[in-house]
Amino acid sequence: MEQFAVKRGLEKKMGGNAGLAKLAAQYFNDLQVDADGVFTGTYGIMTHISGEFGADGKLALDVQQLKGSDLSAFLSADGGREEAMESRKRYSSFLDEATGYTPKQRGDKAKEEAKKFSKAKSAIKMAHKTMEMSTSLDAATVEKAHAMIAELESMIESGTAPSEGKVKKLNDLL
Repeated sequence: MEQFAVKRGLEKKMGGNAGLAKLAAQYFNDLQVDADGVFTGTYGIMTHISGEFGADGKLALDVQQLKGSDLSAFLSADGGREEAMESRKRYSSFLDEATGYTPKQRGDKAKEEAKKFSKAKSAIKMAHKTMEMSTSLDAATVEKAHAMIAELESMIESGTAPSEGKVKKLNDLL
């Protein structure tokens, strides 16, 4: 399952998952939509593609593609290579419209989010090290730091990028 940042206001403008499924119908075949608005479909080398807007406002997609001998057979069939290229093109165009971002912008957003996770993990390590080495921290500060660390760790585990503010508060506390 991959998650992609969505341009602010686009999900609402599209009409949520119903609008996303309508958009997917333009790009994929055999489209089915469940009661929650999650769509599933296929196209070319993509044997299964499903997606929805998550509660966090991101586009969540699950894509399964042909592999190994099945892919080789598909590509060697008459028009197989062209169909494979069309599959990738449709997937990319769908992402462009569903997220409101170009491929470069999607990559930049992913790097930005990865950087937030990295900074949070680094701040947690530094906080533990500081508490371990410091002799001047009072019990209340240590307790507050542990609570902040627990909050950051739960955000990381759930896949939510911690804000810079939360990380800065931990760094400033110690």
